[in-house]
Amino acid sequence: MSGGHFEYDQHKIGYIADSIERLIEGNKKEVADEDRWHEVWDDRIYYHDYPDEIIEKFKEGVELLRKAQIYAHRIDWLVSGDDGEQTFLERLKEDLDNYEQNRQK
Repeated sequence: MSGGHFEYDQHKIGYIADSIERLIEGNKKEVADEDRWHEVWDDRIYYHDYPDEIIEKFKEGVELLRKAQIYAHRIDWLVSGDDGEQTFLERLKEDLDNYEQNRQK
């Protein structure tokens, strides 16, 4: 498998989820005006003041994106020939189960 069917683009889904998590983390954070931009992992976080309802939707979005990344990765391996159909189903279930277990910690 060179770059896979999706040329590793499934990882971009994870980067988006990471970025949203940083927005959640920085929400309503008390900072001086000159510090409203903060460098983290070569990314910029702007500290917003989103209402709780919006943050809950961000959290739902992160969960959906994490699952979408798992699906894209498993599908990539199937269509690239790295997994067979049965292995695809087994690994997809395993990855989703692992995600749920880690999410609840």
